[in-house]
Amino acid sequence: MSIEITLPDGTVKEYQRGTTLAQIAESISMGLAKNAVAGKVDGKLVDLQREVNQNSQVEIVTLDSPEGLEVYRHSTAHVMAQALKRIYGEQAVKLGIGPVIEDGFYYDIDIEKPLSSDDLSAIEAEMGRIIQENLPIVRYEVSREDAAALFARQEEPLKLELIRDLPEDAVITLYEQGEFVDLCRGPHLPSTGRIKAFKLQNVAGAYWRGNSDNKMLQRIYGTSFPKKAQLDEHLEMLEEAKKRDHRKLGKELELFMFSEEAPGMPFYLPNGMTIRTELENLIRGLQRQRDYDEVRTPFMMNRRMWEQSGHWDHYKDNMYFTDVDDTPYALKPMNCPGHMLIFKNSLHSYRELPIRMAEFGQVHRHEYSGALNGMMRVRTFCQDDAHIFVRPDQIEEEINKAIALIDHVYNVFGFEFKIELSTRPDDSMGSEELWDQAEQSLRSVLDNRNIAYRVNEGDGAFYGPKIDFHILDALKRSWQCGTIQLDFQMPEKFDLSYIGEDNQKHRPVVIHRAVYGSIDRFIGILTEHFSGAFPLWLAPVQVKLLPVSEKYIDYALQVKQALAEAGIRTVVDSRNEKLGYKIREAGLEKVPYTLVVGESEKNAGTAAVRKRGEGDLGSQSVDNIIQRVIAEIQSKQ
Repeated sequence: MSIEITLPDGTVKEYQRGTTLAQIAESISMGLAKNAVAGKVDGKLVDLQREVNQNSQVEIVTLDSPEGLEVYRHSTAHVMAQALKRIYGEQAVKLGIGPVIEDGFYYDIDIEKPLSSDDLSAIEAEMGRIIQENLPIVRYEVSREDAAALFARQEEPLKLELIRDLPEDAVITLYEQGEFVDLCRGPHLPSTGRIKAFKLQNVAGAYWRGNSDNKMLQRIYGTSFPKKAQLDEHLEMLEEAKKRDHRKLGKELELFMFSEEAPGMPFYLPNGMTIRTELENLIRGLQRQRDYDEVRTPFMMNRRMWEQSGHWDHYKDNMYFTDVDDTPYALKPMNCPGHMLIFKNSLHSYRELPIRMAEFGQVHRHEYSGALNGMMRVRTFCQDDAHIFVRPDQIEEEINKAIALIDHVYNVFGFEFKIELSTRPDDSMGSEELWDQAEQSLRSVLDNRNIAYRVNEGDGAFYGPKIDFHILDALKRSWQCGTIQLDFQMPEKFDLSYIGEDNQKHRPVVIHRAVYGSIDRFIGILTEHFSGAFPLWLAPVQVKLLPVSEKYIDYALQVKQALAEAGIRTVVDSRNEKLGYKIREAGLEKVPYTLVVGESEKNAGTAAVRKRGEGDLGSQSVDNIIQRVIAEIQSKQ
């Protein structure tokens, strides 16, 4: 009996009932069959050997798609688990889970032997043999009882726990390759021989199912690619990322530090504080031009206010609490409620709106110690926060202006960016009607600006949908920084109002806006993006003066004075060291301009100029140097 298969381009073809996806791919083209790794039947990702028994929409998934790469990597994780069992023994290795993650995969295992990076090459060699065997990867549906019996025989307690916690109506599937069987939803490659290039990267500890009350397992990380050239490129990028690691550069360039006395809370050293101040000043200046008013709200406020705002219900697990005079208080995790109180402090007319309120607000959020990661994941950080109180008819214009501001700032740093529209989450607050209205407003702005964006279903804030900006750094890694959130809920919670043209009270709408997001995290991103070689305007030390001997220190100090009076951040290296050594040191410190001064420079009122990345520019007068540096600073190059 024949069935109708609808392909992604709308073509409808007839096949016999029971035709597999692999056969459908082959009937379309041999090239497609060769590249196929899985398929979709009515939108559900399945194995190529899956039979189609009714009229369906079918899509063949290939290696050059994100989903195809996930299937490829998931199968590599299974090959790694099989290799571990072969090397260390069936009984010695107890398997946890082996999911795909960004850029690779991992497998959590329970094994007495502590594994190190030295063990990975032996595991890779065994994986290579399994791939050479080209074992078919076969899917089986089994009952809960049969699955439990199998893993009980194999003495796999972690698998038994997973089976126990599956929903009653779950379809339980096993995947078999040679002697190895694993509990898995799939799908997988047709055979192990399809894997071409892989690398195991490191071993770390991980609590079973992410719960610190559970046993600590060993987690082996790896990655795989369809082509060796892709793997080599990825590994080179990782090596470059290590060199650019902001924690390493932050220490070398004396930007910031961390202490066990305040885990996850950065200490800014003078160089780092200079960068932070410049970043704040950039936004301050732009906001001043755009009629923002800067405010400051308390770090700590009464618990009842966080209950009123909705943060207590939605965010209390991430908050810090204390009692003052027997009254419960909380450190603020967000700045928004404080801004609501400022708005409510006085009566407003419709003519005053929009009111744009900005704050460099320090917030505190509890993060598990294992999640902390230098400046990228901290427990206290500064948000460049703004809340724009608008009439409903002003929403789209103000969102447009916020997008234009974010675009302008990212262009200063040379960042490309992508945009996501995040919609109503499961724990949302307020009516569906208001949410629909808010989401439509954001869509309308993006569509009218012809901005490409992807919809991130269910990832909005609990009080409103948002537009998230993901910047791409020099290594093409994506970081979510800027955000614009539309909020009909908090004005309701705080009973905010303005007097309309009709002399009646009306409810404003709030637009939450951040450009950097977390300034601390943004500094971490910038450090890696520029590899510590910050542009001149942002560099902690813009000019370093190198006297060729102690005899010329006084002249160097005169030149420094002239540059400092012009607002140029300058230091003098007055150490009694060889000039070549001092030049190399300045290079390692990534100082944009190095000025060498000796007898001829002193007599002529000049300095020999060296520019980072360009080398020796010859001798120039101090006035010309000042003009050159100031012009470059002002252009934000």
